[in-house]
Amino acid sequence: MSAGTFRMGAAALALVAMAASGPTARGANLLETYQQAQSNDAVFESAGFALQAAQQKVPQAHSALLPSLGVNGAAGGTSGGTSYTGTPEVSRSFKSYTWTLQLSQPVLHVENTLAYDASKALAQQAVAQYAQARQELIVRVAQAYFDVVVAEEAVTAATAQARALAEQQQAASRSFSAGVASVTDVDDSRSRAALAESQRVAALDDLDGKRAALQAVTGSEPSELAVLSPEQMPPDPRPREAGTWADRARQSNPAVVAARAAVDAADFELQRTRSLRLPSVDLIAEYGGNYSSGNIINPANYGTRVHDAQVSLQFSMPLLDGGGLQAQVGEARAKQRKAQADLNVAERQAALDARQAYGGVVNGIAQISALQAAVDAGRNAVKGNRIGYGLGIRINSDVLNAEQQLYSARRDLAKARYDTLLQGLKLKAAAGELDDAQVQAVNAMLTRPQPADSDPPLSLR
Repeated sequence: MSAGTFRMGAAALALVAMAASGPTARGANLLETYQQAQSNDAVFESAGFALQAAQQKVPQAHSALLPSLGVNGAAGGTSGGTSYTGTPEVSRSFKSYTWTLQLSQPVLHVENTLAYDASKALAQQAVAQYAQARQELIVRVAQAYFDVVVAEEAVTAATAQARALAEQQQAASRSFSAGVASVTDVDDSRSRAALAESQRVAALDDLDGKRAALQAVTGSEPSELAVLSPEQMPPDPRPREAGTWADRARQSNPAVVAARAAVDAADFELQRTRSLRLPSVDLIAEYGGNYSSGNIINPANYGTRVHDAQVSLQFSMPLLDGGGLQAQVGEARAKQRKAQADLNVAERQAALDARQAYGGVVNGIAQISALQAAVDAGRNAVKGNRIGYGLGIRINSDVLNAEQQLYSARRDLAKARYDTLLQGLKLKAAAGELDDAQVQAVNAMLTRPQPADSDPPLSLR
């Protein structure tokens, strides 16, 4: 690949980038991206509606403990005939009206009280599940955001490598023309340059996919994302003790909190099914009346108007149900044990997630330091090999190898920096501490991207 061909490719990419930065595209940072996702992400929206639905169960269950008031009424008409001994039949028609006002107050309904307690526990479970959905949204947004940034840096590194290898190919060709290099050097340079161009195209394709994934979460594609400055390091976990983070996760992880609330709800449900064998008592107060404009039996055909009121205590207790209540108790007991098993699973998974994320942060920081040293050394190696090649004391493959090693180190360094930052968010999520404040803290570490650094081309003979 010639330098002219590479410049034409770069110009085409610049035109594509300008077209992409149209009216709908704009720069963004992590906080803005997260805010967009809150109003666009369907998974998070679903969790919000699930929370609302669960919270409505509480007043529904509470209503069973409160008095209820109702009214019943009926209106009708009657037509008929009546005859008495020695008298002709008399035809009559009249209307009648009845109504009843009833007030009912549960006095003793243990099952309703326990159902109310269970509904509150389920509402607490829904709150924890919503908190978990928010944490998962933060992690998904950060993952998609960092994937785009890493892909952009991979494109930058691949472009720099392709440019450098194209220049080295030209240098090898000039050296061959001067009789100081072999045709093998030229072929090797051409092969490496073509491979670098292939890697650059693959990096661009990967970037397109990562942008599409981010757009699926936020609903819009930003043209420019804030990035970590070169000197910015992901923070160390505090405290620096994996066991402490695992303990926090077992206690405060939203999945654990939700599972613990599910156990409480299952306990109440088990008690409720057992209480169905107990008696129930209701206080019933009724007031009603009926009116009839006439009657068929009474010869005088008088109308009647009656009002009455009564108060009673109604007692109910199951004696024989064919085994249905016993089966309900058995079902509730099995569900209670399942809920406890689910809690154990959630606690173990939360502790495991915390330990893995902690290791990801600690090891990632060490990896960043090593890769940064590799990049610094790689730049010096490329520079030295270029100079040595120009002086005739380094061979072509030395320069090519140094260029590829520098590209790999730059690519791996960018990935390690953002992977470590993401692991820090996952560590906070495992401990149940990931919230908007953590997003703001990470966002404060980001800055507008600076022009990509590139090694200046050396004069090679």
